[in-house]
Amino acid sequence: MVTTRRESAGDASLNAGLEGARVLIVEGRYYEALADELLAGARAVLEAAGVEVEVITVPGALEVPIAAEIALEAAEITGNAVDAVIGLGVVIRGETYHFEIVAGESARGLMDLGMAHALPVGNGILTVDTEAQAWERARVSEGNKGGGAAEAALTLLRLRRRLEA
Repeated sequence: MVTTRRESAGDASLNAGLEGARVLIVEGRYYEALADELLAGARAVLEAAGVEVEVITVPGALEVPIAAEIALEAAEITGNAVDAVIGLGVVIRGETYHFEIVAGESARGLMDLGMAHALPVGNGILTVDTEAQAWERARVSEGNKGGGAAEAALTLLRLRRRLEA
């Protein structure tokens, strides 16, 4: 019999190991309609898992890791711990080198955030050549990369909690 890794790990319930979790979504809204779709996918996964969700909106993908760091520092000061972060946004290749900077630096920023804080991070920042590619990846009914980023963050959060137990 073939089983998925999730089944073999004994994770029968979507919200197992996520009790009381608080997840921060930071979304870049440069492409409004695409941002809405990414957010819908992420929210659906997080709501199904029963976690608390906070959303912060910034202008674009480059601001996502910075806003997440600011929010983490504020959460530490106020005692409202954040258990995972999800970055959402879209970067579409243009005619200049700017695409490479925004795509690379936003991804690096999210990775640095996760490593510096030992924090589960889901990267849902799409880096594509065309708007059509972005829609294929963002649509909940197709690629659902917003949902995928949420699932990645929750998987890391479950791992962290299991290892800390």
